[in-house]
Amino acid sequence: MIRYIRWCAWFCALLLAALLLGAARVQLVDAEALAANPANKRAVIARYAQPRGPILVDGRPVTGNRDSRQLLRYERTYKYGALYAPVTGFSSQTYGTSFVERAEDRILAGTDPGLSALPLWHELARSRPAGGRVATTVRAALQQAAYAGLAGKRGAVAAVEPGTGRILALVSSPSYDPGVLSGTGPQVKEAWARLNGDPTRPMLNRALHETYPPGSTFKIVTAAAALDAGVVTDVDAPTRTPDPYPLPGTHTLLPNAAKGCEDASMAEAVRWSCNTVMAKIGVQVGLHRMVAAAERFGFNDAGLRVPAWVSRSDFDTDMSRDQLALSAIGQFNTKATPLQMAMVAAAVANGGEVKSPYLVEATTQADGDPVRRGGQQPLGRRAMNPATALRLQELMVGVVEDGTGRNAAIAGATVGGKTGTAQHGVGNAGTPYAWFIAWAKGEHAPVPEVAVAVVVEDAAANRRDISGNSAAAPIARAVMQAALKH
Repeated sequence: MIRYIRWCAWFCALLLAALLLGAARVQLVDAEALAANPANKRAVIARYAQPRGPILVDGRPVTGNRDSRQLLRYERTYKYGALYAPVTGFSSQTYGTSFVERAEDRILAGTDPGLSALPLWHELARSRPAGGRVATTVRAALQQAAYAGLAGKRGAVAAVEPGTGRILALVSSPSYDPGVLSGTGPQVKEAWARLNGDPTRPMLNRALHETYPPGSTFKIVTAAAALDAGVVTDVDAPTRTPDPYPLPGTHTLLPNAAKGCEDASMAEAVRWSCNTVMAKIGVQVGLHRMVAAAERFGFNDAGLRVPAWVSRSDFDTDMSRDQLALSAIGQFNTKATPLQMAMVAAAVANGGEVKSPYLVEATTQADGDPVRRGGQQPLGRRAMNPATALRLQELMVGVVEDGTGRNAAIAGATVGGKTGTAQHGVGNAGTPYAWFIAWAKGEHAPVPEVAVAVVVEDAAANRRDISGNSAAAPIARAVMQAALKH
């Protein structure tokens, strides 16, 4: 009898060992595969089991949560959704996340180890702390001014603080409400299909992801390259440029939209946006030095993050001399995001130094204890010499005070700007893009406080009358006024 009991005990011990080995295999060997299995809903259920942390603008939440009382319990909500969509992005139970919602997902979802003093405790307890808070650099007044200025027209605005790189406004128009994508079900899928099928592309973040020919706003880069290289030593000296200008090696004549550009100085060419003069100067600077100058401003850099990724702005590195002439005035294959052109204006305003733009000021725990701070990082290069920056500041002020950018003038403030009208399409048949880049300094401020870039795709005007001054400069002025008041 005792023998049978002993055999039974050994058999039970063997079963227990097999059970422990099976559990260990599931937890240690097969855990990742089981977690990744589409049929396993535990991770998704846990992700939406508690409210997501807020994204802040001026210290106030622009996101929230709604208790759906469904299996995936908490859905994201957005205050003024269309206004801040280019900043927040969306957090969808169906389609994932984008922009700040994606870049700071672990903080907002409560899974970042920095949110808890005892992260191992939460791991053992299979719990997680409350979602953290993400404070952005955006200022509500500037964002609202930019959004109202575009008034639904296709285009974008990017505004930065020259001395730090803080992104003060980031607007893309037309926009959309991210809240329509937050949950699950047929309504969300219909909204996704409708937004992606809309020919105006409301989900495209034009400020970060769309690249445009920058047109005459790029002449600031060309002028900086010429001054730094010593190709131009006196900005007021005649350049001996014919009007029209024969593109090198071709029979093609480059005309001017402005009058009085023949033999104009570089100062006059910037003030009145003379294509011929700046194209000739670009050829004189040469391909190698033009490429180097553009890259010092941030062109050809595919690694920019704010923390969302930013499309690369392009300046060709292999061109003929006639192509270089067109590229020097922001045409041919030259392309730039609005954020990149705001960086160009900011570099001039900041004495030639480019600051890396950033959108997240700080992340904190739910109770406000800091997790990490954002902060500017120099791009590791100076866009131009300080003396060149000072000279360009003078030239850009001339554009606003007595040139093509008078609609950007602000009483009591110093404003420098540059207009641009960028041709595009087959045979330049498309409606030109209206550009304006600028910076502004308050009456008693020691340094410029804001730099801005505006592009309007569908400027409502006669094609011959479309210009950065009429379509884009008033929007830039409104944004700069809001910054100076703040």
